[in-house]
Amino acid sequence: MSNSLKNLAGQTVVYGLGTILPRLLNYLLTPLLTYTFKPAEFGINSEIFAYIAFLNIIFIYGMETTFFNFNSKNENKEEVFNTSFSSLITTTVILSLPFLLFAPQIAELMSTPNARYLPVFIVWSVLIIASDAFAAIPYARLRSENKALKFSLLKLTNIVVNLLITVFFLVVCKTSYDKEETNFYALLYNPEIGIGYVFLATLIANLISILLLSKQIARFKFGFNMELFKEMLRYTWPLIILGLAGNINDTADRVMIKWLVPDKVEAQNAQGVYGACYKIAILMNIFIQAFRFAAEPFFFNKAKDKDSKIMYAVVMKYFVIFCLLLFLGTVLNLDWIKYFVDVEYRVGLKVVPILLIAYLCLGVMINLSIWFKLSGQTKFGAVISIFGAVITVAINFIFVPEYSYMACAWATLLAYSSMMVLSYVLGQRYFPIKYNVRAIGVYAGITVVLYLITLSYSEMDNVVIKVILNNLLILVFVWTVYKLEISNFNKLSTNVAAPTKSN
Repeated sequence: MSNSLKNLAGQTVVYGLGTILPRLLNYLLTPLLTYTFKPAEFGINSEIFAYIAFLNIIFIYGMETTFFNFNSKNENKEEVFNTSFSSLITTTVILSLPFLLFAPQIAELMSTPNARYLPVFIVWSVLIIASDAFAAIPYARLRSENKALKFSLLKLTNIVVNLLITVFFLVVCKTSYDKEETNFYALLYNPEIGIGYVFLATLIANLISILLLSKQIARFKFGFNMELFKEMLRYTWPLIILGLAGNINDTADRVMIKWLVPDKVEAQNAQGVYGACYKIAILMNIFIQAFRFAAEPFFFNKAKDKDSKIMYAVVMKYFVIFCLLLFLGTVLNLDWIKYFVDVEYRVGLKVVPILLIAYLCLGVMINLSIWFKLSGQTKFGAVISIFGAVITVAINFIFVPEYSYMACAWATLLAYSSMMVLSYVLGQRYFPIKYNVRAIGVYAGITVVLYLITLSYSEMDNVVIKVILNNLLILVFVWTVYKLEISNFNKLSTNVAAPTKSN
């Protein structure tokens, strides 16, 4: 088991190169965008990327997870690859055309103030979604073949290209334009496009990624095995609902602000503030996504092992411990992290701790979700996600008009925590795993105590001393984990030499 856990940790680190490092680089765009654009302009960015995330679920419709499931069970890997890829290509073309043809009408329905080029943004965004869908199965195949390094390097290349193109337009070209220079760079910049260059950069980066995936794509032969395809659809339809409902929990709030806050100018500002502060909290989600990329194929591959349930429980405990460390690392360093966003956005920093806890609950939910994915009962995943989506929509609908984005943050926390509890209860009934709830509770309690200690000196004027004290408390948490877990690490190591002993 120790070797398996080390393998999962190693895969998570490698996938982190393709998820954490790229998103950290993308994270560096946050100060550039917030110091360059007003909250109202940044709000356009937040809203459209929320729509992109939602439509990505529809365009890909759970086919990545479906590919993993059937690829692990079927001997004919090429048939699984060709059928799933053919499906995505066909549906992507069908779904893209209406958005491309009716972009001006869609832009008018969005009622976004001062956005003349919104139809163009919509076209670019649809092409971003289409290219994401086109690359999904080639990327999934790399993961299924345990080519984590290649996967990560391709993802890293994508974000580096994205970052460089964004900087080119918003720094090099914009600076030349602002200085009224008459050179090539100034001619490339249009102030009415402004924040829209982020969408253009993302699209160009995606197209380059598809070119770099050409070796994987070259193995593809268009064609359907209809029997296999029908089985895939039966497996994947609950995942579509799960994905849509999950995305409502994650992104609908940034859209609902626009429609529920009465003053549309104020709503656009709130979208920008909330979207920027969300970027700070998203550090937790970055780790969760890196873990998910590694864990999903790992869990499927280990499902037949006799000690698989024990391993899932051990993974859960250490996953939560690491997420609690990320929570403390972020919240206790907000005094300097806040400078990543311009002063106009910092009024929203109070949502960060709430969102971090929400993401922790989401991460636990992802771990818990293994029971319905392995047992083939994906319909329960849909039920759980719909349950969370109902909570999200209800709380936002009731409280956003009065409390704006603060209601969004609390809705996210309540939705994810409720989903986590429901998934645990159902999982213990249909696919029982003995998670170490007591240990997880102890570490969560320690985290809360350390956080409350920091509140006792939160008004301290000397920020440097405050940050030092906060980071000493983080070291206390690390030391406590080490003292409590060292014996467990030793047992896992011993178990490698004597696999018949109990964990």
